[in-house]
Formats: sequence, structure tokens, C-alpha cells
Amino acid sequence: MIRRYALPEMAELFTDEARLATWLEVELLAVEAWAKLGVVPAADAEAIRERASVDPEAVEERERVTDHDVAAFVDVVQERVGQPAGAWVHHGLTSSDVVDTALSATLVRACELLLDAAAGLERAIAARAQEFRATPMVGRTHGIHAEPTTFGAKLALWALQVRRDLERLRRARDAVAVGKISGAVGTYSNVDPAVEAFVCERLGLQPAPATQVLARDRHAEFLYACAAVGASVESFALEIRLLAQTEIGEVQEPFREGAQKGSSAMPHKRNPWRCEQLCGLARVLRGNLQAGLEDVALWHERDISHSSVERIVLADSALLAYYMLVRFREIVVGMSVDSDRMRANLDSSHGLVFSQAVLLALVEAGRSRDDAYRIVQRAATRAWEDARPFFEVLSDDPEVTAALSDERLQSCSDLTGALEHATRVFDTLAE
Repeated sequence: MIRRYALPEMAELFTDEARLATWLEVELLAVEAWAKLGVVPAADAEAIRERASVDPEAVEERERVTDHDVAAFVDVVQERVGQPAGAWVHHGLTSSDVVDTALSATLVRACELLLDAAAGLERAIAARAQEFRATPMVGRTHGIHAEPTTFGAKLALWALQVRRDLERLRRARDAVAVGKISGAVGTYSNVDPAVEAFVCERLGLQPAPATQVLARDRHAEFLYACAAVGASVESFALEIRLLAQTEIGEVQEPFREGAQKGSSAMPHKRNPWRCEQLCGLARVLRGNLQAGLEDVALWHERDISHSSVERIVLADSALLAYYMLVRFREIVVGMSVDSDRMRANLDSSHGLVFSQAVLLALVEAGRSRDDAYRIVQRAATRAWEDARPFFEVLSDDPEVTAALSDERLQSCSDLTGALEHATRVFDTLAE
């Protein structure tokens, strides 16, 4: 991942140094497990723990000879430990024992960071939802004025979606929190299952059912959780972009007065570039998920066609999902909301947002639904074309006045009544 989208706390998990250090910890724990079983002399196990070290440069240099990264890694570690103790490094293991188990430990740590970031975003959105709980705005369907809602209700729905993302991330963490130290084809032919149990317990993992490599549907589930996070943030960011349009002007991204420049050419611009950036990154996450799904099918459950893909998509997806969660939280906390503009936009369609209330009143007064619909539709068209108040047009329509009293007609335009139940979503948010 390019540095622009790599926040340090997540990026540190996927450095070459961190990868090799986790590989080394798997190897050291395996040696200690063998020592507990009496296979490796205790003094040798202690020497290995004390002397073992590894660095990317040494492994890279050795790999030019071996053309095998794990073999190069083992050679370097054994050399650093020295003989005879070094001979016990990688005893009974195969490459996937080390790589898959270490990868699982890393992905679990990544999930913990993602969970913390998602929880922070959920809290930030929920707080702003409460702030604008009763702030009226027009609800739009297909981009057209529909009926009144509140901005708080919109944000509460966002918070609930992030809450579902948290559940997806927890399930993904559980899916990848497995290890395997079961040998070349997963039959424990050269390694005692007790070694696997010891290593996994120390790393906070569960032993996977006997397997050649860990099944890649687990990793695909992790990628799906990341892609789902991206899709959620994208949907929220897209809404902010729409509400920031000049003709709407209800919400704006944070803008640093006197420092930030919205355009290189036009000083008046305040482009929603942060939200646009996040919408773009969500596309990458979805593409990575596709690659992860392609990795599920392997020859006889074991080849390395997945390896080259995972070196890119797992780290990049963790980094991007984390970046998106952190950055969108900053947007939520700092975004400006123009409640006056929201009310002005609500009123700008001349009261047409109450058309359904009039329709239902006419039906309750005895008109057929189709007749009532045509009456209201006709009045709505006239109000829009003539830029007249909708209820003024209705009051001039004899079919309406014959069915509805002035008081009943005017009650249809009651904004408080229209929003009486709009905040029920907060009952769910409070659960």
C-alpha cells in the first residue's frame, strides 16, 4: 500500500520485519512445544529462544540462493542460532505451518484495530445523530423531494449500519483466528498434535481441523468484512457529497479556513474531496474481495497460487478499511450542517412533501384511492408549474373543498405530525 493511505498503527503489522518476527515466534513456540514433549533438549530450546534472530535483508539475500522464502528464513535462523541447537528449528514443520499460522495471528491483530476504529466511528455518528435528532429536512427518493424526515434519523441509520459492520468484523476475526502445525499434508505424520495445540494457545488461536493449508474461505471472509466496511463508508460519504452540492448546500466536509485550498484555480471552491477519496478506495476493496474469492480453490487443497495474491490484498485491504474508518470519523466529527438550508430546501417544493397526507385524507373522506391520487397529482403539478403554495392550489379545488374542511386540509401540512415517529430509529440505536 502506498504511504498516503497507510496509517502507522496498521502498517506496522504488515512490514517485512513484523512478518518475519511472527514467523520466528511460531518457530520458537514449536521448538518449546517439542521440548515439553521431551524431543528437543531443554538446553537447546533455551539457546534457540536466546539466540534466534532474523532480518529482511539477510532472508532476501539467502532467498536469491534458495528461491524459497521460508527455506531462506529457516537457513538464516539456524545460522544465527548455531549448531547443534539450530538443527531443531523447523523440526517436523512445513512452510504453511509457519506462514499460515503467523498470518492468522497478524490478521487477528488487524481485526482488533479495525474493530476499535469501527466502534469509534459508530460512537461519533451516534453522537451527531442525537445532535440533529429533531432537525427537519426533506427526504429524497430517486433524488426527488419525497416527505419530511430528520437529519438525525439519517445519521442514526448510518450508526446502525456501522454496528452491523462491527458484527461482520467480529465474525471475520473468529474465522481467521485459527492456526495449523500439522505437517505437509495436514496428517501430523512428522509433528505431534500437541505441538499445534501449544503454539496456537500461545498465539491466541484455535487449531484448525487437519489441513494442508488453512482453507482460504476464511481469508475471503476477512476480505468481505473489509469490503463491507468500505461499502458502508462509501454510502455515507456519497450522501455527504450529494448534500454538499451547491444547489442543496446542507452539509459540508470539514474545511480549514485560511489554510486549505478547495481548488487550484477557483478560490471559492470547497470540494468534498475527502468523501470522493473514500468512495474511490471502496472500489479497491471490492476488487480485492474478488481476488480473495479466486483464492479459495486450490489444487488438491494445496498450491501457492493464493500466496502472491494475499501478499497484496490482505495487507492492502486491512490498511484501506482502517484508513477509511479513521478518516470518515474525522469527517463526521468535523462536518458542518446547515439546518436553516435544510428547512429552506424542505419548503422549496411549495409544500408538495405533504401530498401523501392529502391523498390519505381524501381516501378517509370517501374518495377512491385512484380518484384521490388524480386530484392531488393535478394540484401538485399546478403548484410546481406555477410556483404556488400547494395548499393554496388545493384550497381552490372544489373537489378538495367538497371533501375536506379547511381545518382538515391544513392539518395535512403539520410538520410536527409528519415527524412524530421519525425518531423511532433511536429506540433501536439505544439497544
